[in-house]
Amino acid sequence: MTSVYDFSADSLSGQNVDLKQYQGKVLLIVNTASKCGFTPQYQGLEELHKQFAGQPFEVLGFPCNQFGQQEPGNAEEIGAFCEKNYGVTFPVFAKIDVNGDNAHPLYQHLKKNAPGILGTEGIKWNFTKFLVRKDGSIHDRYAPTTKPAELADEIRKLIAQ
Repeated sequence: MTSVYDFSADSLSGQNVDLKQYQGKVLLIVNTASKCGFTPQYQGLEELHKQFAGQPFEVLGFPCNQFGQQEPGNAEEIGAFCEKNYGVTFPVFAKIDVNGDNAHPLYQHLKKNAPGILGTEGIKWNFTKFLVRKDGSIHDRYAPTTKPAELADEIRKLIAQ
């Protein structure tokens, strides 16, 4: 069975990152953007990252420019924005597509295995969240309106399993 650990993605610095390195951790995978109404969620994501530091948990951010062109920056600009404005220390990857013919294979997998409302697979907007179990299977999908802090109890449960 395919899991999220079977994929890789480029870091902001252009290094290929094998997601196997996160095996055994609960993951919160989020498509992000710097110029979106939900952009302040970077702060909540960083708070979760710090709250669960030292535990088998990781936030993974995937910038995407497919929604209202709200992530126009290059890798250096994205990294600087995240660090300067939100003190982001969790891994942020290179900009990807989450929908369409060029959707990143990880996001093809996430959407297929955790469809949205009424079974739709497409990502509707920035800051859609996928919570992944330690075995790499997808636990659930959350709307952009779901604040990161609202996921803390569910993360705690998955870490304990």
